[in-house]
Amino acid sequence: MDYKNAGVDIEAGYKSVELMKEHIKKTMRPEVLTNIGGFSGAFSMEAFKNMEKPTLVSGTDGVGTKLKLAFIMDRHDTVGIDCVAMCVNDIACAGGEPLFFLDYIACGKNIPEKIAMIVKGVADGCAQSNAALIGGETAEMPGFYPIDEYDLAGFAVGVVDEKDLITGETITDKDVLIGIASSGVHSNGFSLVRKVFEMTKENLETYREELGTTLGDALLTPTKIYVKTLANIKKAGVTIKGCSHITGGGFYENVPRMLPDGKHAVIKKDSYPVLPIFKLLQKEGNIEEKMMYNTYNMGLGMVLAIAPEDVEKTIAAIEAAGEKAYVVGHIENGEKGVTLL
Repeated sequence: MDYKNAGVDIEAGYKSVELMKEHIKKTMRPEVLTNIGGFSGAFSMEAFKNMEKPTLVSGTDGVGTKLKLAFIMDRHDTVGIDCVAMCVNDIACAGGEPLFFLDYIACGKNIPEKIAMIVKGVADGCAQSNAALIGGETAEMPGFYPIDEYDLAGFAVGVVDEKDLITGETITDKDVLIGIASSGVHSNGFSLVRKVFEMTKENLETYREELGTTLGDALLTPTKIYVKTLANIKKAGVTIKGCSHITGGGFYENVPRMLPDGKHAVIKKDSYPVLPIFKLLQKEGNIEEKMMYNTYNMGLGMVLAIAPEDVEKTIAAIEAAGEKAYVVGHIENGEKGVTLL
């Protein structure tokens, strides 16, 4: 009896590391001091030595049950982008610049080519957010996970000068809400998605006229990464007063998180286009509208609070970054919370 007979293939682990190195290479930053394969990742503090009060910000998250669709469709090259996005978008929400990322993959069986494809997606997400992929862990856990399934989670660290932290404290009743378009469902609410749509390869690969693509392609569309977009707004000289990443809990949970006490957000539902995937989901699942806005991003991945005089500059900066922006509402005095009209 040996470890391989027990279900853990050490040689496959070595091969996985070798295959993923080519993808990791494209995420490197000058501050990275170690090579992949060591016991830890080292990152120089040179990146923020000129800040007045450098402040570390961090984020950790996973992909959730969206992975079930990747298993069914045998498509593993995009879920890594979702994993990175869920972490770095939260860092960007605080005004931070992501510096480095680490991933954790737990699987029933280490198939090196599959692991490499997962890491390719992680590396793509890191490249989109200018974060270095400096390490990670692939844990082969036979008997704990089915041999064709895995879980994927990650952790990111970023930095911001304390004076540039986005806290929401300066939001006033004159401020305007700007929404930045999402790419689709992103990585939240898939437990409900999987109840609404039949989770078979045949159904997921069926072309849907209203989507302009297959159902599976629409649902697996990676989460938007907003790091460079928010940096572009800052570069334009705009102060983002508040920032909300619309994830699980939709608008009703996430928008109030950026508000100080005594300030209320009002969002007009007809101020931007709701993406077709949400209309289809609501129709086929017979889901009431409030539940949709309480679960999904409905087409807006980020909502920002901006001073009225900065609206035009903000929209121009977002569009220059290749994203779509909409004036979606305003701030008024009242109980901390959000109203959707």
